[in-house]
Amino acid sequence: MNQPQPTLCIGILTMNEARRIEQCIQSAKFATQIVVVDSGSKDDTVAIAQGLGAQVHTHADWQGFAEQRNRLLQYCSCDYIFFLDADEVITPALQVEIQAAVSSGQQATWEVLWNQVAYGRPLTLMKSTGGVQRMFPTSNLARFDGVVHEGAIVRNATTPVIKFKGRLLHYSRETIYGSLQKLAQYAQLGALKRAGNGKRGGILRGFASAFANFLQLYIFRRGFLCGAEGFLFCFFIALECFFRYSMIKYDKNLLEKTAAR
Repeated sequence: MNQPQPTLCIGILTMNEARRIEQCIQSAKFATQIVVVDSGSKDDTVAIAQGLGAQVHTHADWQGFAEQRNRLLQYCSCDYIFFLDADEVITPALQVEIQAAVSSGQQATWEVLWNQVAYGRPLTLMKSTGGVQRMFPTSNLARFDGVVHEGAIVRNATTPVIKFKGRLLHYSRETIYGSLQKLAQYAQLGALKRAGNGKRGGILRGFASAFANFLQLYIFRRGFLCGAEGFLFCFFIALECFFRYSMIKYDKNLLEKTAAR
């Protein structure tokens, strides 16, 4: 008797992603189930996702990325789950690897690397940063922890970690205006996380973090080979590092109010 083929759910978090969500979902169409958890979009994100056949649930009471992923997990009815961000696209090469991994029935955690696309230019000459864990057997994934750059908590920590060779296209920075908005959001979330861990902030600490990260990205990860777009990409990440530590010191009251919500 033939065993049923393992199934795959692709889960996507959204918030005002009408520009990007169609391309994202189209790249995930090979999955058995597509689940979108929306954080209260004011644009057409929900309507577009529903029109493309995704199962959409709205949770507008924002409590962090980890909580949104945990909420998404409860709607998954498949053997495996792959987490895809709304500004990402699964390439054909990565799709083949994902399908092979699911068909194998293997118990593992899978990491994926990014190919960054910034300000209309693929930063193909820039070395990718470390892999992010994105695919899990659903039965082994307990929850996510963390307000930003959340981490997965698995039930069996001895399962192997496998890195896909194919990469995600990551459209993380399309405009200067959008980058400034993202800078404010991620700097505050990063400050909250570090303040909660007892980190100290200030101008010098922020400058040191910004300089070290810019040097790492622009020189050692070859951002300088990607022209003006590569510079802007690295510079905005460095600015996020700077303001993250500045906020710990100068926005202390605001961070305390935000953490208490």
